Amino acid sequence: MSLLGRLSATLATVLVVNAAPPSAYAALPEAYGLGSRAAAMAGAVGADASDFSAVAYNPAGVVAAKGVSLSVGYTANLQELVSNGRDNDVDDVRGIVAGLVVPGTLARVPFAFGVAVHVPDGGLSFLKARRQEAPRWELYDTRQQLLFLAATLALRPVPWLEVGGGVGFLSATRGAFGIRGRAELTAPFDSQLEHEVDADLTAVRYPLVGARVRDGRWGSVGVSYRGASKLDLALGARLAGTVSLAGLDVPLLYELEARTFSAFTPQTVVASFSFQRVPSLHLNLDLAWVNWSAYESPVARIQASLDVTPPPGTPVTVPASPAPTVPLAPAFRDRIVPRVGAEWRLGVGERRVAVHGEVRPAFEVPLRAGYAYEATPVPEQRRVTTFLDADRHTVSLGAGLAAHRPFAVLAGSLTLDLHASLGILPERRTVKESPADFRGDVAMRGTIVGLGLTSGVVF
Repeated sequence: MSLLGRLSATLATVLVVNAAPPSAYAALPEAYGLGSRAAAMAGAVGADASDFSAVAYNPAGVVAAKGVSLSVGYTANLQELVSNGRDNDVDDVRGIVAGLVVPGTLARVPFAFGVAVHVPDGGLSFLKARRQEAPRWELYDTRQQLLFLAATLALRPVPWLEVGGGVGFLSATRGAFGIRGRAELTAPFDSQLEHEVDADLTAVRYPLVGARVRDGRWGSVGVSYRGASKLDLALGARLAGTVSLAGLDVPLLYELEARTFSAFTPQTVVASFSFQRVPSLHLNLDLAWVNWSAYESPVARIQASLDVTPPPGTPVTVPASPAPTVPLAPAFRDRIVPRVGAEWRLGVGERRVAVHGEVRPAFEVPLRAGYAYEATPVPEQRRVTTFLDADRHTVSLGAGLAAHRPFAVLAGSLTLDLHASLGILPERRTVKESPADFRGDVAMRGTIVGLGLTSGVVF
């Protein structure tokens, strides 16, 4: 289906998802944003988030929540990534996102607990392992379809300082497959074979910490850290038994172990600034250092052994065990990612209400915009590997509606936020070192269209 066709289908889904029972879709916030407010501001909210999105951007922010808040939303990112004029059919990233923030006090110290979750499309964990020579969009094709969960706790020990920390979780897959028994090559239906399959999901954890300094007149400054994580994919296979051919019984043992990983998330340090001197206007800047140089090759490390004992005098040549796969170092580079965002809240009508200790217009319409530049960490692919990537420019827009004290029984607010974004990956060409390379030179480019909405209630 063309990008336009997928865009039309997604628009229909976005419009009905909040009225329908949620389906199991999701995307990771590191690549596509967490919640429509953050996505509309290109993720530049490290010093300016107090809803569930702060769990991912700066855990300290949840302590600034005005009340207990519950949010649920849907996001879709439609990816058209092309090499040598051909769409590479990289999966779209769609999903439900939800979060909860619960503030309170402990010994007169304000604190808050926050949780955020993404549930992936098509299962709890979706990983890919490919050959070393296969071209792939490394940052977009292997790490998004995953279960994500994060929980944080934040405190405000003094009026101007907020600190917080927590743990992020991803799900990893491990499995084993075994066959044993007797195989009759000339009469396969007479074979006596048993098989066993064992697979499970295990948790991968990484730290989330942050701090924020707030000034009532000028705004706030924050710093946050997210630890590195990667999902291991391990598969073991064992074939043990006897092969019978023309009256000869040949004992055989074949063992295989394959290990790879997917969904690498580099450790990241973010410095955030939010200028709020002008009433109803927030101007934000985030600068992130992303440790891509720690990236390991995702190529499967395969070890296999074959042990065959033919009867004496049998003219059978036993093949040698294959040499282990030796992945090449990808040599990715660290990068600095700047993000800027703006939000202007417009009051609608003259009616004003008291909500959470503030007097505000009964209805507000926030208008948002953002821009992010992500330089590619992938070096020139001149030799064996062909990791596809290019610089990414992302422009985002969003709007919303906040209704304060809309009902007599609700002292808080109802919110609805929408966002749209366009990511442009300009054409990049890589020339192979050897003219005999069967893959040849590669020209790559792409576009990523993001859409979504998030609704919430603050009690």
